[in-house]
Amino acid sequence: MNFRLSLLMMISILASCGTRKSDVKTVENVDLTRYAGKWYEISSFPQSFQKGCNGTTAVYTVSPKGYVIVENRCFKGSMKGKESYIKGKAFVVKNSGNAKLKVQFFWPFKGDYWILDLADDYSYAVVGSPNKKYLWILSRTPEMDENMYNNLISGIAKKGFDIQKLKKTNHKE
Repeated sequence: MNFRLSLLMMISILASCGTRKSDVKTVENVDLTRYAGKWYEISSFPQSFQKGCNGTTAVYTVSPKGYVIVENRCFKGSMKGKESYIKGKAFVVKNSGNAKLKVQFFWPFKGDYWILDLADDYSYAVVGSPNKKYLWILSRTPEMDENMYNNLISGIAKKGFDIQKLKKTNHKE
């Protein structure tokens, strides 16, 4: 990963640090073992560190030490572009039912990763931040049923997120 991308990610993470009390609600409980695995980004609020990304995925692995290993990948410019990869750690916030995590790609900076919605079968998740600047809709598959997607967007809007900012992620050649 190049220095510019690293710097942009650090600035973005810093922007979400030190958030004040939020009205954003998370799911009650997350089984991290079931949450682990590969997720496809269906849409997100565009972030500078994801500029030009296609085929964005995240892989979560529960570490024996109690944190979650986070591996994010995308292809720059197109699905045939150069792969961009970053690895980090996510730490569960105490008394959050595993629904609130602090993600760290660069020590000592951590950003909020709140699970706002989660399918009973863990087939989709909506992740955001309490300051409503970050939002991702994730799925276990690279495509999502349009009705399901629209229902998720409706729920996101009710939580006070500006759904006009959402941009769908390309997963096709």
